[in-house]
Amino acid sequence: MQRKASAVWQGDLKTGKGSISTDSGTLKETQYSFSTRFENGVGTNPEELLAAAHAGCFTMALSAQLAGAGMVASKLETTCTISLEKVGEGFSITKSNLDLVATIPNADKAKFDTAVKNAETSCPVSKLFKAEISVNARLVSSTSA
Repeated sequence: MQRKASAVWQGDLKTGKGSISTDSGTLKETQYSFSTRFENGVGTNPEELLAAAHAGCFTMALSAQLAGAGMVASKLETTCTISLEKVGEGFSITKSNLDLVATIPNADKAKFDTAVKNAETSCPVSKLFKAEISVNARLVSSTSA
């Protein structure tokens, strides 16, 4: 399986502009620029897209792990925060923090914690990152078994 996206850039780093598109058409010439990446400009940026990818991948992986433990979530809500920091002469993605709120009827807390850890390490996007990955998980509406 392969997925594709493309980027076009015109101009120099600070005043140039670019666009990102995906083969699915979900992103179609979506604007990105220096200001959307390093300031608060309108548009997207690579780190935001990585955050969306990690949140989505981890949440799906957790759903599979929970099923294997005999649990089905009524809702899994994950927010990912990617940290882009100056390291030496350049920039590096240094952290990916996943904040999870899981609503699981009659959940077993120990099995939940194991499922979260397994999802963190088995998610393909997690495997891609060389950055530190952390997960803050909160279980809501559960009864420990």
